[in-house]
Amino acid sequence: MAAPVLRWCRPARRWILANIDRGPRHGRGAPTGSRSSGKRGQSSVAQQPLVTAQKPRKGEHQWAAVVGLEIHAQISSNSKLFSGSQVHFAAPPNSLVSFFDASLPGTLPVLNRRCVEAAVMTGLALNCHINKKSLFDRKHYFYADLPAGYQITQQRLPIAVKGSLAYSVCVGKTRSQVINKTVRIKQIQLEQDSGKSLHDDLRSQTLIDLNRAGVGLLEVVLEPDMSCGEEAATAVRELQLILQALGTSQANMAEGQLRVDANISVHHPGEPLGVRTEVKNLNSARFLAKAIDYEIQRQIEELENGGEILNETRSFDYKLGCTVPMRDKEGKQDYRFIPEPNLPPLLLYDSASLPAGADPQQVINIDQLREQLPELPSVTREKLVQQYGMLPEHSFTLLNEVGLLEFFQNVMKETRAEPKKVTSWVLNIFLGFLKQQNLAVSESPVTPSALAELLNLLDQRAISSAAAKKVFEELWRSGGKTPAQIVSEKRLELMQDQETLEQLCQATMEKHPQVVMDLKKGNPRAINKLIGLVRKATLNRADPTVIKEMLEKQLSS
Repeated sequence: MAAPVLRWCRPARRWILANIDRGPRHGRGAPTGSRSSGKRGQSSVAQQPLVTAQKPRKGEHQWAAVVGLEIHAQISSNSKLFSGSQVHFAAPPNSLVSFFDASLPGTLPVLNRRCVEAAVMTGLALNCHINKKSLFDRKHYFYADLPAGYQITQQRLPIAVKGSLAYSVCVGKTRSQVINKTVRIKQIQLEQDSGKSLHDDLRSQTLIDLNRAGVGLLEVVLEPDMSCGEEAATAVRELQLILQALGTSQANMAEGQLRVDANISVHHPGEPLGVRTEVKNLNSARFLAKAIDYEIQRQIEELENGGEILNETRSFDYKLGCTVPMRDKEGKQDYRFIPEPNLPPLLLYDSASLPAGADPQQVINIDQLREQLPELPSVTREKLVQQYGMLPEHSFTLLNEVGLLEFFQNVMKETRAEPKKVTSWVLNIFLGFLKQQNLAVSESPVTPSALAELLNLLDQRAISSAAAKKVFEELWRSGGKTPAQIVSEKRLELMQDQETLEQLCQATMEKHPQVVMDLKKGNPRAINKLIGLVRKATLNRADPTVIKEMLEKQLSS
């Protein structure tokens, strides 16, 4: 059936262009999750052998682990994928449900332009081939929070295929060595989210909230090119940064906007792949890494003890730190995929194929969206290394912590201190305080301007490094005061009277002749002892470097 690329409805019934807004959670521990295979419980990931081998725990055989991921990202849109209902996190139950969401007879889906654009931009950023023609399908299964009895997805011909995601893993004792890796992307598809089941154990009942039903999702299927939890978690974190940079998803895992299903198996290198298990609904990168590593070791131990691996779905118990069975996959259900009869093929265009005189509001131009792509995280990291001379691992930390890069850049705008010193203070002192208090960057009591002023005082040698740390602690405890005020009140400024400082150095040497004798005999620790004594006499208000220069000058005279 020939039809325009997008179908439109009256403004009163449909939000045409959606602004970015927070959306609800989308994952659940239900028996059926979103996937693109034709069987219940079958992964859409076609596993491939890896050469990376795990160190054997017992016996002489090595083991290779194979890890593939299916990632569901909630699209940043004000309205749902096929209805005009709003998308808002933590709204009252069943307050954002349209007739279509509730699957009332006679209602029809109307495709959200914003969701299509988000899928195309994500595909372009992940080096995918964008299909100019993609199809929608019905995936049938019964679950209480799926009113229609089917999910609209893209099983046959998804919107984007054959991409790649580059990520980097920091290794070594100090994690200073960066290894670049790439995982292939099988496909990206648009699909609906389901509702949410709320289980009340006390009353032995289950309540249904359909606010989430119909929210637009991007399912990103990664090929099994990974071999451990750290690789998988790093790849997911990189994808999360890309989605946030694009604005296609807020990808907040704590709010369920990014959930991961991991497919894991082990085998001996050179032998057929092992039986795969799936760990579902992982909602943090840390839990993802722990779940995968635990499952790999569980499978190895099971096989080495003469057992067998069941093709089953498991969940991760974060309190116990282990995976537990949810259900087996022996009785595989036919999802009875059929073409979605109420949606025509989704047609996209590039500049060369765009029909003459086409209404820009009725078509999507792939090349136009390509031009709108923002700077991606990998490019930002390269610029940080080149512009500020920082180590690659420092650039990763700045981007991985939400808001930290912006904080760093704002400090750099207002300080004369060297980038190396600013990087050290932001990553070590500032970030350390945040982690101790379990605060986000946006919740910090120390502003970029305050830290910049403090670093200027340090750069001018108005205060010592030790005094600067005391000032920072005071800034953290009592907001409102400036670093200069704190320095003045606490009398932390460095001594500027060189003559007085020289007299203190001379007096210290005269009071401690044995230390001076040790220094002359070549004891390197003696000079530090003298510096400490002089600083104590000045109430730590003297610059250790200046003290050392004066002591060495007096000893040589």
